[in-house]
Amino acid sequence: MDNPFAPPRSDNGHRPAWSALDEYLWHSCDIIADLVEKRIDQRPLVATMARLEPGDRALAVGPAQRLTWRAIGDGSYRHQNMFAFGSPAFVIGSMVGSAVGNSARRRAAANDAQPRWVLDGAGEITVTTRRVYFGHPQCPLDLFWVGLDTIDLVAPDVFQTSFRDINNHRYTTVQLRTPWASLLFVLAAITAFPAHPRLLGRGWLPTDFESRCAQIGRPCRPAARLLLEHGR
Repeated sequence: MDNPFAPPRSDNGHRPAWSALDEYLWHSCDIIADLVEKRIDQRPLVATMARLEPGDRALAVGPAQRLTWRAIGDGSYRHQNMFAFGSPAFVIGSMVGSAVGNSARRRAAANDAQPRWVLDGAGEITVTTRRVYFGHPQCPLDLFWVGLDTIDLVAPDVFQTSFRDINNHRYTTVQLRTPWASLLFVLAAITAFPAHPRLLGRGWLPTDFESRCAQIGRPCRPAARLLLEHGR
């Protein structure tokens, strides 16, 4: 499986580039290593407004956008009938204009019926050992790792998953665009998808990430190796 990461190029030939996303990834590796080594309880508590179940623990909070794969319409539109009185030229012109308007509305309705990624809103996510909670007044999302049907890391900052909505019983596919995307993927994978090819192939981590960390003087804990050893 292709690695979605494209490591940024350095502006000079000596110091490796370091982005804001790299910073989140460094902390993700630290969290994952503690999880595998059963040291989560030793980490500082993370403040969150999200409700936590007994025994659950917040691991990270941060910004996110929710996108849903859906249509924004059902293909219906209002057909307008035109009745015109006057000269023949006026009547013909009015009828033609009405037909053109109906045709445009029909095309727009058909386009709206095609599914696409729709931005539902921006908010804050709380990542825990059991789930991810996306806080938003209109489109909140509460995803338990064990309730997901599919997962993937489709971009360095985009976690994608499909599940059966318990409210309307519809099959739903969503994306969370967040710098914690790799952490979401790994937590979901080790909980419910331990044989996921991106997990076993280390496709959630840039191939040169650990070496870049060492070059800037911030050694990264070997989370990818620990995960593979843990899964044996």
